[in-house]
Order: sequence, then C-alpha cells, then structure tokens
Amino acid sequence: MEERAPDFAERTSTHVAGAIVVMGGWAAFANRAHGGAASFRAGLVQALVSAVVTFTLKTALEAMTSRRRGVAAFVVPPLVICSAVLGLLVTAHRLAGTRELWSTIAIPYAASSAYAWISLFILARRRAASGQ
Repeated sequence: MEERAPDFAERTSTHVAGAIVVMGGWAAFANRAHGGAASFRAGLVQALVSAVVTFTLKTALEAMTSRRRGVAAFVVPPLVICSAVLGLLVTAHRLAGTRELWSTIAIPYAASSAYAWISLFILARRRAASGQ
C-alpha cells in the first residue's frame, strides 16, 4: 500500500508554526503590562520552547509508549512528558526574567499536556486495533 503525503493539518511543520504563533503571541500578551521589551522577550522565549516541545512531543510519546506494556505504557509517558514540559517552561522563563511567569505558562502547559494525553489516547486506539 502506498503511503500518502500528510495533509497540511497533519504536517509537523504546521503544528510547530501554529505553536510558535499562538503560544508566543499568548506569552507576549500575558506580559504586555510590563512594556514592549518584556512582552517581546516572553513571546520569543515561549515561541522557541513551544517549537521544541511541539516538534519532539509526539515522537517522544511514541518511543516511550512502544517500550512499555500494560498500564505503564499509557500512564508513564504522558506523566514524564508533562513533568519535563513544566520544568522546561519554568526554567526558560525564569532565566529570561519573564514577569508574569504563571500566567505566561498556563496556556502553553495546558495545551501541551492535553496534546500529550490526546495523542496517547490515539496511540492506544491504534495499538488496540492492530492487536498489540
């Protein structure tokens, strides 16, 4: 069976670009009260972190899930991912001096966590359908 090229919405580059624009924009907005430089810096840091997280999240989940069996395959990977993302967000924004740290990371963290759990659900359905 011939593989088809991914649709625009399925491409990793589309997801990464969307994360950069939306999450970077959110961070800039969340820090707008602290001036243009602080707003821009928070947006730039969040855009970079979101690009890295979005690019690696699906691959990391698939790799961790394939190495585990049973309940561990569906609990450990997203917990590891969510913890790593939270640590990365807090560290990056603290180093950058982001003024509205918790407001800045709330939406990106919620989105990446939801993405991790939803992706895991899709992987679980595929695994069940293939009898693994």
